[in-house]
Amino acid sequence: MIFGPTPLDEARGAILAHTIRLTGRVLKKGTVLDQAAVAALQAGGHGSVIAARLEPGDVPEDEAADRLANALMGPLLARSRASTGRVNLFADAAGLLVVNPTTIDRLNALDESLTVATLASFVPVSAKEMVATIKVIPFSVPGPVLQVAELQAKQGPGAPALALHPFRPLKVGLVLTELPGVKESVMEGAVEATRNRVEALYGTLLPHERVRHETPAVADALARLKRAGAQVLLIAGASAVVDRRDVGPAAIVRAGGAIDHFGMPVDPGNLICLGHIDAIPALVLPGCAKSPKLNGIDWVLQRLFAGLAVKPRDVMAMGVGGLLKEIEARPLPREQAALAAATQAPRRGRKIAALVLAAGRSRRMAPLNKLLVQDDQGMPMVVRVVENVLASRARPVVVVTGYEHARVEQALAGRSVIFAHAEDYADGLSASLKAGLAALPKDLDAVVICLGDMPLVAGPMIDRLMAAFDPEEGRGIVMPTFRGKQGNPMLWAMEYLPEMMAITGDVGARHLVGKHAEKVAEVEMADDAVLRDFDTTDALRKAPGFAGVR
Repeated sequence: MIFGPTPLDEARGAILAHTIRLTGRVLKKGTVLDQAAVAALQAGGHGSVIAARLEPGDVPEDEAADRLANALMGPLLARSRASTGRVNLFADAAGLLVVNPTTIDRLNALDESLTVATLASFVPVSAKEMVATIKVIPFSVPGPVLQVAELQAKQGPGAPALALHPFRPLKVGLVLTELPGVKESVMEGAVEATRNRVEALYGTLLPHERVRHETPAVADALARLKRAGAQVLLIAGASAVVDRRDVGPAAIVRAGGAIDHFGMPVDPGNLICLGHIDAIPALVLPGCAKSPKLNGIDWVLQRLFAGLAVKPRDVMAMGVGGLLKEIEARPLPREQAALAAATQAPRRGRKIAALVLAAGRSRRMAPLNKLLVQDDQGMPMVVRVVENVLASRARPVVVVTGYEHARVEQALAGRSVIFAHAEDYADGLSASLKAGLAALPKDLDAVVICLGDMPLVAGPMIDRLMAAFDPEEGRGIVMPTFRGKQGNPMLWAMEYLPEMMAITGDVGARHLVGKHAEKVAEVEMADDAVLRDFDTTDALRKAPGFAGVR
């Protein structure tokens, strides 16, 4: 192709490179100049134009795009007509798009004149959705280049360059396991989330089975669902699967099946177990499957409904792009980052507040108020506690006051905290707890409940608790431990707020741990700070930085 200034007496048949406006007429970029167009340009005072002239063997852009699109076509794909060197390809049915990256990469590396852009591989698409676009960059493609491209598109290595696998209307059986204390709303949520996933893939969820969290009961339920015509079997355990020999996987084996793979490099979705009973896929779902948010089980179900086998090597290859979870460390768009900095909130992810309980009467250290006892640097204990909390990512920080509240608030003056006064603090710890919970914003995901007499708990310790919080994975309550002994502070998902608000007497929320044991995650700490609260002056003198307490 010859490109550049072209005298008008040589311009007939050339392709106009730029739009030219004439009196009463516009010649657009890409116009093939005929005799009338040349005459109009001459009449308009033009002696030459910037144009492209094809040489022998050059293929015009629309023809080149048309030919490459035809070479990429396959079953259940549709295409647009060629225009300005572009052809778009569309799905002709709902299904899973599979792209051969080797072929697409080779086409794009062949010559700068040809480009092919596609959706990512293994992406679900709906009918009429665009899946790829072919664009010829210049006004023509050298014939030999196009011939090689057509050959590569048709006969690339391995699978076709583009393949659409339609979703099949499969019947799915779901087994829910139960443990004492599991809320009915959790069970209903698991069924609803599963039904929505199945129906989005054009499947049908059979009436689900609810059984005890025991291997024989689950195995029997799988057998019943198999007899009912299930083509995919799912187990949603009351407790997350932690081993190939756990209740769910063991039930698949007991029902005559086998385990193919445990775990996947997709988060959320790590704790998935893949197996089969005869030719029927049988999966133990991760805890996050109870949530409607995108997670690893979606990727597996999409392939199964598209008729694609899911082998261990397929699961192991899901790591690139497998970080689906929103995390605080991931960068934000500029305007969101500015907003986060202004509010001093965690930059991204879950909204987690901190509650500092500082309302007690300090009877064991009387006549001193232990919260106001100063360390060796002259800092009151409650100030040290709050400074540590403010060093974490938890926001907002709510401080509950009660006994000598004016003195406590004065000590904390100027710090970015919200005060909540517990008028009935004398009724015990539960009164302070409820006053603080009532002062929290309504849009939180969780709260870290800190004690005002634990000055050795540092901000990074609180951040570790926050990082472990993941209710979709069954970690709705997070507690620190040291050498296996449970400590404080504790993090609670807001779903437990009603139960905490119902507590009475001089007790906190720790007794709820036993009731929701399956939702508890323990985070082992490097030192015993999470075990050390201080009720007497003798104990406080032994704390780092408090040797001078009198």
